[in-house]
Amino acid sequence: MTEKLSDTARDTVLAPLFESGWEMVEGRDAIHKTFKFADFTEAFSWMTRAALWAEKWDHHPEWSNVYKTVEVTLSTHDVDGLSSLDAKLARKLDTL
Repeated sequence: MTEKLSDTARDTVLAPLFESGWEMVEGRDAIHKTFKFADFTEAFSWMTRAALWAEKWDHHPEWSNVYKTVEVTLSTHDVDGLSSLDAKLARKLDTL
């Protein structure tokens, strides 16, 4: 069972994500990042690769795509906040 990040884990796990452009979502225990690509095809290709990992880990992002921009929000609905799954998926999205 996935658990909400503790205060100690939160400091350790989230700090590197904030350095790579992730931000807390105001009014919610979630993180958000905007990914920009060269064009729609590149953005959609990235989303396809991301979707494969999300499905493999059974952890699906909230996201939207307009042309070459993908907005991603991560939070674990089962725990009503951030979990290690969010950090894991955020790190993967940064490397794709």
